[in-house]
Amino acid sequence: MRTRLLAGLVLVLAASAQKPEFSGKGELQLPANYREWVYLSSGLGMTYGPAASENPDRAPRFDNVFVNPAAYRSFLETGKWPDKTMLVLEIRSSESKGSINNAGHYQNDLVAIECEVKDSARFPGNGWAFFGFGKSSSAKMIPRSEDCYACHSKNGAVDNTFVQFYPTLLPVAKAKGTLNPAYPH
Repeated sequence: MRTRLLAGLVLVLAASAQKPEFSGKGELQLPANYREWVYLSSGLGMTYGPAASENPDRAPRFDNVFVNPAAYRSFLETGKWPDKTMLVLEIRSSESKGSINNAGHYQNDLVAIECEVKDSARFPGNGWAFFGFGKSSSAKMIPRSEDCYACHSKNGAVDNTFVQFYPTLLPVAKAKGTLNPAYPH
């Protein structure tokens, strides 16, 4: 009996860690276990907007994207992101020479973490908001005047998100007919 109760408590805690949690000041708390979530994709050296012109001599950075498991399962069923979706973007530096590696790039130090959250009750309009953690465990919402909002709204393949860069989810969106009509496909 005690083992079943403890197992149930672990499941409840794990489920709550999959939903956005905010401080009393409205700051998003970084889920400690996001690296255990569903991995969607990595990009190398992807830049757009103002960041495209930043330090062209710098080694390309890796972007790793993770999504909370409940949102992933819902996307597979519907082709859309449900409320309480959290997409975590982990940005890492890259190295090209180290240990036995003589070519190519591998991931190295954490540069920053960003998150896109869907919470219709908290964020009026399309329900999405962006948060920049840097290397912190909590983040304020990025102001709506920033370019990320317009760019995602205009260029996101599905529901404000860049599903076009997630090779396992783009076919789902195509099959479910949920691609943004403006997305060139």
